[in-house]
Amino acid sequence: MTDRADAGRDVVVRRGGVPEATVGRLPLYHRVVVDLADQGVETVSSEALAATAGVSPAKLRKDLSFLGSYGTRGVGYEVSVLIDQIGAELGISSEWPVVIVGVGHLGHALANYGGFASRGFRLVALFDDAPQLVGTEVAGLTVRPFADLPAVARTDGVLIGVVATPAPAAQQVADALVAAGVNSILNFAPVVLSVPSSVDVRRVDLASELQILAFHQQRRGNDLTQVAR
Repeated sequence: MTDRADAGRDVVVRRGGVPEATVGRLPLYHRVVVDLADQGVETVSSEALAATAGVSPAKLRKDLSFLGSYGTRGVGYEVSVLIDQIGAELGISSEWPVVIVGVGHLGHALANYGGFASRGFRLVALFDDAPQLVGTEVAGLTVRPFADLPAVARTDGVLIGVVATPAPAAQQVADALVAAGVNSILNFAPVVLSVPSSVDVRRVDLASELQILAFHQQRRGNDLTQVAR
């Protein structure tokens, strides 16, 4: 089965009763309410929260209703409650151990990302097969040979793996991750991975995202040209 790169905005499939499209927006809502909490905000209206998240108030209220959060008329939502509810739904109330395979420029940058801990993830190991990288230190971790993956996954209970290798090596890495018991993969390699149906794959394709932006930019330009005429 191939990877599910992007569930799409209109997918009806639900997990735990929550639509996939809603699941895709929950991390954004979580980041927004955490930022509000950091600012000392205790309650927020659906209109204000929706505007910050870039969605309509109706969509936000519907999304949050799947979590059992309906807010209070005239008051809005309690920020601390939303943090707990969204965090519980996303499964980030406790730390998830994560490994990164591939410590080139991209893997190096990902390893140094400071948001893992605050989002409920703990980076436990880095792997690469390049002799010049194995044994070096990145983000406080020693890069280990790829062959160590099964032992580390077993010891640390790793269920989430990040693939940051070149495309030709990505499928081999995915196979090794699955064999090691990892059932959630974040794939940065520009290739579609073949994995069992029990394994979730999210693909981050930067080139495709840029092409989508270029499409909208072109449309914007065409619209402006039509207006000028």
